[in-house]
Amino acid sequence: MNIGNNIKQIRELNNFTQGYVADEIEVSQPTYSRIENGATPIKIETLQRIAEVLEVDLNTLLSTTKIFNFDKTANQCDFIQNQTNNNIDMDMLRKIIQEELKIIINLCRKK
Repeated sequence: MNIGNNIKQIRELNNFTQGYVADEIEVSQPTYSRIENGATPIKIETLQRIAEVLEVDLNTLLSTTKIFNFDKTANQCDFIQNQTNNNIDMDMLRKIIQEELKIIINLCRKK
């Protein structure tokens, strides 16, 4: 798995748009898209800013192992496991739980 895939999956886990992250790191959305697609080289300073916006450590973005699956629920489980192994980020865990609760509430409302 490449860095761009890690960035994309963590961004999606946070429910951030490409535009939001691009604005936060002060690049255009097309430039940010090329970062996620691996079509442009990325400076370590830019990676650090992306990590800060996504609220993960730089090692998570640089990991070459498969951190996440493509299934959103599995993403969250894998993310929690990864963070547990690397001193869990409680704010991120709260966000994941809040997102899961929103999904459950929306599913209940549809019934």
